[in-house]
Amino acid sequence: MAASLNKVLLIGNLTRDPELRYVPSGTAVATFTIAVNRVYTSQAGEKKEEVSFIRIVVWGRRAEVCGEYLSKGSPVFVEGRLQSRSWEGQDGQKRSTTEVIADNVQFLRGAGPAAKAGDQPAKGDVVPQDVATINLNEEIGPIPGNEENVKGPGKTGNADEPPF
Repeated sequence: MAASLNKVLLIGNLTRDPELRYVPSGTAVATFTIAVNRVYTSQAGEKKEEVSFIRIVVWGRRAEVCGEYLSKGSPVFVEGRLQSRSWEGQDGQKRSTTEVIADNVQFLRGAGPAAKAGDQPAKGDVVPQDVATINLNEEIGPIPGNEENVKGPGKTGNADEPPF
């Protein structure tokens, strides 16, 4: 069997507040989307920027911490794996999505000691000494896999949203 690897490392900003819900077993699940920017130079020599919006799913205690401390615009470093899944929407259409199942989420701060001194970093810059890490790898038990029938506030019923 050939070797394979499914590992994702991303740094980006939340596009909105995380949505925290609980599956019937009581396990927390948080979902949020981050915006990841890419700047490049086109063949014509123009500087271009493109943005990718990536859905993140966090399980267990990590989900509760993300729901408590993160908000729209928060910079984060996410480590995880890609997962694709499909379902049938309320309108009968088959839908699918690919998302990142987070193993670890580190909260980043864009302003710190440099900002206090009056010398602020450029917008979006993360200064290494300003990185705040909450390591939840000490959590008891594994991160749950794909759970179904999530209940909780914010359940939209929108056919375009994955059924959590």
